[in-house]
Amino acid sequence: MSKPQDNGRVIFTEEMKKTHTILVPNMLPIHFNMIAQIFREYGYKIEVLSTSGRNVVESGLKNVHNDTCYPALLVIGQMIDALESGKYDPDKIALMITQTGGGCRASNYIHLLRKALKKSGYDHVPVISLNFAGMEKNPGFKLSLPLLLRLVYAVLLGDLLMLLSNQCKPYEVIEGATDKLVQDWTKRLSVSLRQKASYKQVKEFYREIISDFGELMLREEEKIKVGVVGEIYVKYSPLGNNNLEQFLLSEGCEVVVPGLLDFLNYCIYNAITDHKLYGTGGLTSLFSRVGYKYMVKKQKDIIAAIEEHGKFRAAGSFDHTKDLVLGYINRGVKMGEGWLLTAEMLELIEQGVNNIVCTQPFGCLPNHIVGKGMMRVIKEHHPEANIVAVDYDPGASRINQENRIKLMLANAKMQQEAKEEAKEAATPESAAVSEEDKVLIHSK
Repeated sequence: MSKPQDNGRVIFTEEMKKTHTILVPNMLPIHFNMIAQIFREYGYKIEVLSTSGRNVVESGLKNVHNDTCYPALLVIGQMIDALESGKYDPDKIALMITQTGGGCRASNYIHLLRKALKKSGYDHVPVISLNFAGMEKNPGFKLSLPLLLRLVYAVLLGDLLMLLSNQCKPYEVIEGATDKLVQDWTKRLSVSLRQKASYKQVKEFYREIISDFGELMLREEEKIKVGVVGEIYVKYSPLGNNNLEQFLLSEGCEVVVPGLLDFLNYCIYNAITDHKLYGTGGLTSLFSRVGYKYMVKKQKDIIAAIEEHGKFRAAGSFDHTKDLVLGYINRGVKMGEGWLLTAEMLELIEQGVNNIVCTQPFGCLPNHIVGKGMMRVIKEHHPEANIVAVDYDPGASRINQENRIKLMLANAKMQQEAKEEAKEAATPESAAVSEEDKVLIHSK
């Protein structure tokens, strides 16, 4: 079937919007499910892929050359695997992938995907670029301002649900109660965001969500907190990190993951930095400043709502996080996750989360430099930091990955025990009163 083309790529037309289902790779289940609902409200047929397993990896290895970064291999493998599954009509399918336009090879995923489609006999399938730089345009896919605002609301609400879920799940008295509450709220928010949602309503949702999570029955105990940072895909995606969060939960840890909003703020702030360093993009810098102030203000609204409730820990404000790297790494280092990765590790340590897993995918050189390469200097300034870098690639053994993390957790437990012993030793013997003594004193 011949399709409209532009420089060799298949165009996603207005007619296709009515007939084609758009497949999207999954990275953040909570966020992406709400985002999909918003797109559906605007007439798009969206389906978020949830497939996993060795078939996805093998499909990626088969269709992408072996020096490509691991996230590209997984995303492309997941899409090709879906087309070959027999579940979809290849003539009524389109694929969507993000494209930043930066120096990271992620901007070339879309070209690698089209090459893989051609190799597999699906070169008639249109691929939509989700970008904000006007790099590729399709008549059947447009981002309007109202749509973008709703997408921002989905990120804000998704970050809040993820943060509260991570703080409740390890301590829940009724197993599964946290997941059920997340699912209930995701469904409710998906319906609300499909309608005309105002930010005033979104702020009301903040308070209601925090209140509902505050009513969960939780055990009062202290668990080892483990932060997760790294390349954006393997940091968040269970497919990319071999269900890292679930493994940490099974080891009795509380998982702390920075929100997606920080990455968006980082991308916006980089445009401001470019103007300062190179004097380019004056108009872009102006719009970025406006957007940055808007996003930071929205983040501070969430922080204020959490602090007002008082039961949960709020994440840090990006306005503060961006300054943590001063003296460590220049904010002009912005390939991939750039200076943000270092900033997130410093933010976690500042919040008392000293144990950190830095997820490092194969083929992501910038990620290794600003992640693994910055660990020594971070530990010099923060001796309490307990950081482990874990590599993820098609041939990596899951057992080896988990063993490296277990070694880090063993060190974390020793540090925790030493801290508790020091605290007990610092308590004056005269202040130590036994239960029997308390009874005698009370009786007198």
